[in-house]
Amino acid sequence: MSDRPLSLFKLSVAIAFGVWLGFVAIVLSTWLASRYLFPQSLAPVAQAVQQLGKPAVAPAEPPNRMFEQYQQNLQKQEQQQALDQARSNARNLSNPKCQFWLQQDQNAPNEKTRANVLQFCD
Repeated sequence: MSDRPLSLFKLSVAIAFGVWLGFVAIVLSTWLASRYLFPQSLAPVAQAVQQLGKPAVAPAEPPNRMFEQYQQNLQKQEQQQALDQARSNARNLSNPKCQFWLQQDQNAPNEKTRANVLQFCD
């Protein structure tokens, strides 16, 4: 009878060891199968996981774009100053072409009328 508890213990240890070995065998088999049989299908998943780990960086606006906007605003201001000077110049009152284009620019301002005001007025 003293043999019996020891054999139950040995049996329990053998079963636990067998279950553990079976688990290790399943994990190894799955790893090997995924590595050698499906290497291409897991590549997009690996890339997606890597991208999730990286923080999203918003592209900064290049400094050239800001400088271009500054230059455009500066040109508009200079053009507006030139138009204001042409309207206030007394010599332009006697110039019919200048008067025509000043009136056109006042009624329907656009690039063409502004260019003609600057061309025909002093």
